[in-house]
This record gives sequence, C-alpha cells and structure tokens, in this order.
Amino acid sequence: MPINITQPLLSNQPLEMKKLVILLICFFSATLFSQKNDKKLISYVKPIIGTQRMGHVYPGATAPFGMVQLSPDTDTIPYAVNGKYNPEVYKYCAGYQYDDKTIVGFSHTHFSGTGHSDLGDFLIMPTTGPLQLNPGISKNPASGFRSAFSHENETAQAGYYKVKLDDHAIVAELTATNRVGFHQYTFPKSEEAHIILDLMSGIYNYPEKNVWTYVRVVNDTLITGYRQTNGWAKNRVQYFALSFSKPFISYGSKNFEDKLVYRGFWGKFNQNKNFPEISGKQIRIHFDFKTEAQEKIKIKLALSSVSMSGALANLKAEIPHWNFETIKKQTQDLWETELHKVTIEGDQELKENFYTALYHSFLAPTTYMDADGKYKGLDQETHKAEGFTNYTTFSLWDTYRALHPLFNILQTKRNNDMVHSMMKHYEQSAQKMLPIWSHYANDNWCMSGYHGVSVVADALLKNSYTGDPLKALEACVATANKRNYEGIGDYIDKGYIPSEKSNISVSNTLEYAYDDWAIAQLAKKLNQEAIYTQFLKRSENWKNNFDKSIGFMRPKSVDGTFKKEFDILSTHGQGFIEGNSWNYSFFVPHDPSGLITLMGGQKQFVKKLDQLFSMDLPDSFFAETEDITRDGIMGGYVHGNEPAHHVAYLYNWTNQPWKTQEKIRQILKKQYKPTPDGLGGNDDCGQMSAWYIFSSLGFYPVAPGSNEYAIGSPSIHSAKLQLENGNVFEIEVLNPSDKNIYVKSMTLNGAPLQNYFISHETIMKGGKLKFIMNDKH
Repeated sequence: MPINITQPLLSNQPLEMKKLVILLICFFSATLFSQKNDKKLISYVKPIIGTQRMGHVYPGATAPFGMVQLSPDTDTIPYAVNGKYNPEVYKYCAGYQYDDKTIVGFSHTHFSGTGHSDLGDFLIMPTTGPLQLNPGISKNPASGFRSAFSHENETAQAGYYKVKLDDHAIVAELTATNRVGFHQYTFPKSEEAHIILDLMSGIYNYPEKNVWTYVRVVNDTLITGYRQTNGWAKNRVQYFALSFSKPFISYGSKNFEDKLVYRGFWGKFNQNKNFPEISGKQIRIHFDFKTEAQEKIKIKLALSSVSMSGALANLKAEIPHWNFETIKKQTQDLWETELHKVTIEGDQELKENFYTALYHSFLAPTTYMDADGKYKGLDQETHKAEGFTNYTTFSLWDTYRALHPLFNILQTKRNNDMVHSMMKHYEQSAQKMLPIWSHYANDNWCMSGYHGVSVVADALLKNSYTGDPLKALEACVATANKRNYEGIGDYIDKGYIPSEKSNISVSNTLEYAYDDWAIAQLAKKLNQEAIYTQFLKRSENWKNNFDKSIGFMRPKSVDGTFKKEFDILSTHGQGFIEGNSWNYSFFVPHDPSGLITLMGGQKQFVKKLDQLFSMDLPDSFFAETEDITRDGIMGGYVHGNEPAHHVAYLYNWTNQPWKTQEKIRQILKKQYKPTPDGLGGNDDCGQMSAWYIFSSLGFYPVAPGSNEYAIGSPSIHSAKLQLENGNVFEIEVLNPSDKNIYVKSMTLNGAPLQNYFISHETIMKGGKLKFIMNDKH
C-alpha cells in the first residue's frame, strides 16, 4: 500500500497496520540506538596522533603495557655525525616520523613519546627482486631494501598496523601479544622474495652500540638469537625466537664490521651462506623464498630478557598457531576492555582525543618478564617475579606527575605491581636506590630529582601498594640520602645545591624538596615521627633558591649569595633542566600557599601567573633546548614539557579559581588535536596523555602524595569510571560547550561541593560529581 507523504503516516490506517508500523519504528529506533552506543571504543583510538613533529609516539601494534612494540621505522638517522651529536636523530625517538616517505623495516621495541631514546631491536623487512642488504637512502629508496609508502595505504589501530610497501608490492600487517610480534606479509608472485633480519639497526644508533649479536638457525623455519647493546641502557641484552610460517629455501648473512685483526679459524666455513651459527657486531641476515601472487608469509618473533629458550617458550605460550586474525582480535579485545575503564560522552573529536590519550597512557611501563615469571634484574642475574608482574620503562621525571596517579585510580593492581617492580629494582641496585629512569635491567639516570619516592609514597598513601610499607619507606629514605648522587650531599648540608657544582642546581633543589615532602607524608602515615619531622623540614628547601628581590627562583653560590649573571627566560646555564626560571618558579606543588605568601600574596601571585600565560617568548628561547618548541607553549607557559603541568591549577589557591578553568580549557583545545601533529610536546611515556585524561574529566593531582585533586573545567559531557574495587564514579556535566568553560556550581552525590578540591577517597568510594557550567565566571 503506497504511503501518502502529504498526510500523517498513520492517518486513516487500520489499527493492526498502525500497531505494526509503531513496532517497526520502535525496532529500528532501538537498533540505531544500539548501533550508536555499541560502537567499539578502539574505533576512537588513532595511534597516528602525535607521530608528526614533537609527539614522538609510534603507530605500530602492541598489547596494553606490552613487552613487544612492533612498529615501522622510517629512517636510519645516526646518533652522531663526524663524532658530534646529530640533532636530526631527536625526531626519531620512536623510530617513526609522519613526514617521511619511506619505511626501512619493522622493529620490535620502541619507547612511546620520549625525548631521548634506545631500542629498535630486530628489524624485519620483506623485499622482492635482487637481494639488497643495505637500507639505502630516503631520497632514493631503490638504492636499498627500504620502500616508499603512502599514508593513503596505511592503517594504524590499537593492536594492529597495516601498510603497503610500494617498491616491493608487499602488504605488511602487524599485530602483537604481550611478548610476541606477529607479522603477516602478502607478497606478489616472485622468484626472488626475501625477508631481511637486521641486527645492526637501532634507534639512537651508532656503529659501536652493538656489543655483540648472535643468531642460530635451528631449522628452515626457526631462528633464535640475542643482541647486547651499550646505549642509553649501558648493558642491555635482548633475546629472541623467530618462526616462519613457510620454510625458506636458502639464507645468508653479511658482517659489515671493519676487518678484524683476529678472526680465529672460522674461515674453514663459508659463513655467509647457509651457515647456521652467525655472530658479530654488524650483522644482517636474509632468508629467501619463492612466492605466488597474494601468498602470505607470516612471522612470529618473541622476546625475552632471560634466554633464547625463554623467548621460544614465550612464543609457544602466547601464539601456538598461525591465525593472524585471531591474535589481532584477541589483542584488540584486550584494548577494548582497558578502554572501558572510562566511558565518556562527547563529540567525535573529543572521543578521539580522549581514547587516544587513554591508549597512550596504557602503553608504559612495559611488561618485563617471561611467561614463566623470570626476568633479568638490575644485578644482571635471573630472578622470578612471585605474585606480581615485573615492569620496566619507568620515565619517572615525567610520569610521577599524572600517569602513576591515574593508575592509582584506573589501574590499581598494575600500579601495585609497578611499585613492587621498583622495590625489586631497589633491592638489586648496587647503589641501593629506587629507579630514576630505568629500562631493561638498567638505570639510565636520566633527568633530575628522585621521583621514584613520589610514586612509591603516593601508592602507599592511596592504599594501592600491598607490599611492606616500612621497607618502602626505607627505600625512599635511602634514595633521598644518597649523598654522592647529583648534589644530594650539599642539598642535605646547605639546604640547596651550589651553582658551581651543578648546571641544574635549582631544579634539582626544587624537585628534591617536593620528593622530601612526599616522604614526609608517608612517614606520617606510618607513625615514623622522626623521619616525618626531618623530611618535612627538608621539603622547605625550595625557599633557599627563591630570590625575593626579583620574585623568582635563582641559583645560589657556595657562599650563599645569589648568582649575579642570571636570565629568567634562558633555559641554558641558569640552573634548570629543560625549563627556565619563569616556569620553575612555580614548582612548589606541595606548598602553593607558602609560595603565594613568598611571592607577595594572592594579588601579586595571580598577576605573575597571568603574565606567564600571556607573555611573548623570543626565538632565542627555543634555540637552547630541543625539548621545547613553539608547538607546546601558551605565552611563556610550557605545556610541551612537564615541569609546569600543574601550574594552571594554582589559581585554585587564590580568589580567582575561574582562571584555572579558563586556562585548562585553552590548553586542552590548543595542545591536543586528533591529527598527526596533535601533541604539542613529547608524550613522555604517557604523561602528556594522562594530563589530558585528568583535565578533560575535570580534576588533577597537583601534588602526588596528597589525597586531594584540584578541580578544573571538564571538557567531556559525562563519564563513568569503572574502578577495580567494583565501584563506579560518575561525572555529569550540565550545559557543556566550548563557550561554557566556567563552573557555576558543583554537587557531590547531591550535596553542594563548597571548594575546588575533591579527595581520592571520595572518588574510590564511587558516586556522582555533577558540574553545572556557564559562560560567565
């Protein structure tokens, strides 16, 4: 029966027809609603965000907190040229730069968002045509085994990566379990198909970085080996086991080392062709095949820090079959589960930013133990994790600020395991210190402060850590009292670090003071009065570098006078690490009220904060450090680096908290975009992303070690936090919009919230925080 569209749909229709139409409308409405609400959260994750310019993240495949990060590397930029640091290498901290036009291969270990680097282990590259064992140059990809590619033929998802290698007509697909990288290469018909295993390639690479590499060809489908490197990690050994889905018909290798004086008696063999035991410092190996059109060759490569047999056991335990799609689905299901720890409402751009940030927050620290619990410890001995998962990749100067506090809410068990891992680090450490910046059974000692104590203390104060609290306090105190480490002796004796003895004397003093406050809070909880009193006093040492005459933090000399030659804008030679006095002068997260008093009261403090966000920096400011560019600043406020991440929230300690709300929304809008260049600075193992998660939800941990979070201005429309204790904490935002950035009022479980702070205990109990927003402050 035709429907007259000029009349109401159900007019003049029989009753039964009306009922049928109503049922159909309800069915299709419910179906559309279900489809809208059943959209997988991984669809909002865009790993390509931050791969251009300063983000330094990788687009490849990994499982949540996975030991394998299987991702493309787009060039072979060396760490040094003519014996000097090569600034171009900085862009390749994650191995991939979005602007590049070629791919060199796919390696199995990557850092996410760092400003220094290492790793890039066991690069694999499929090729066709005459064998080439040199990667060639980017301007002429045909000069080597690299290949041109296009972003039009590239897909990056949580747990999955795909790209067409144009020069070889090969489609590469990658997925991964925790410890195994899974490759699937679709070849054209070729009599000359090759898979190259490059043991020379690495990130922040230089010829002497490889201490030794070894490969054993077990049979025509199984390879095992290891690589030892001396880079950011001084003594790093990585073992692997590699399995092909198809037997190779021949293989060979080439050693690119200079000719050695001593070569032993191995010359009795032809070691370059079909020789099953290959070793040296600069090795590339090729495996040769014949392929039919659209034939798939798959590779599984497992890692271990313990042994080749450990890697093989990991491979068998995690992927005992060759079903690529099954593993892809399994890993993406894991990601879906992790992302469901927070469900939000908002527009498409907001969801893409939010869930990509949550994804980046759940990449590191990374698993560092075999499937049987064995791992290499800091003492280079083999240990077994009993009752916890051992983790590595602790970028603590960055991640103590927001990432680990986020874990105390969303990843309570994992953060517990991470602190257990840090305590094992302390026990195995020759220096008897908690980690500073540790990865792969090494401490690389990067950056300032001893922020491991903040992570340990915060986890204990928030009841996340289940280990011995007194032992944890002992580790914190021992670390803070390591007199021969970066000025701690002078800091203890004088209350500051003399500028003559350290180029970062001020930032270290400020960061030590905050860390000491965190130790004091832990000691107070444990009724250790003497330690509490000692470290609370030490936490006031920040005052010793504050020059009241100029109102800024300033280096002090051995004789107690302030340094005469001083530039508050400069980041070089002024006593600060990756920052200047303008940003570091606000680094007293544990005592904003004391800082406000010292700066002359609320009026003067607000004026100075306003100036920080509105000033104009000269170009010379950006010439002094590669970690800060115009991408990551607002006025003089540097969001692209960590020291000032709490600063916008300091207005909450004044009579103008609305300025916190205003600044937070400006930062969220400017510094985070769903584009390849969408991060204004290094993501730093998830810290930049964790800042986004907290701030878009409407609160932030200004001083980890405190149970209070400062309220900001939520950008989400609503959110549900699924807590591991079974509770749900909800956030509801009324009148959300880009204009309504100011908090008109708030209620907590229906009762008015009278100040701009919320406690950790309140969140973990579950309940509802409701914001009513408007466009007036």
